[in-house]
Amino acid sequence: MNVLGKIIALGALTAMAACTNNDPSGLGGFGNGANGANGAFASGSPSDPRSPAYFQQTIGDRVLFSVDQSTLTAQAQTVLEGQAQWLLANPDYVATIEGHADEQGTREYNLALGARRANAAREYLISRGVAGNRLTTVSYGKERPIEICSTEDCYSKNRRAVTVLTGSTLG
Repeated sequence: MNVLGKIIALGALTAMAACTNNDPSGLGGFGNGANGANGAFASGSPSDPRSPAYFQQTIGDRVLFSVDQSTLTAQAQTVLEGQAQWLLANPDYVATIEGHADEQGTREYNLALGARRANAAREYLISRGVAGNRLTTVSYGKERPIEICSTEDCYSKNRRAVTVLTGSTLG
């Protein structure tokens, strides 16, 4: 192998080693100052455990439902538990929980179903200690699909409740 090839290989290995996650907790260094220069995170980035981007991408901002259901699954409860812990650790944020449905059924039925889904998520968060005055709900029914097609795969992605951080309670 020539010198240029060795340099390229060494650079590739170095880059891969830099991507290794040495945080066994899986919390991205939350609370231990292990990330970034002087333990700092890039403010607002997905690596900052206090950021809305972290909430959305790492905790998860949505839960899914079965057909014509507003009952929370075990998986949905796990996501909402993470949301509750994040909201409790970040009391300056308020949230709107959006209820959605797939395209099947009437507009009126899906608006009511979306409302039940949003309320189910809200009530779960409240049961975990999040103040009710920090949580509002809205139903979009079938009006805001994230997938548009007539297959179960699309329908299942549209049956959801999404927790959207709408700002800080501090103003």
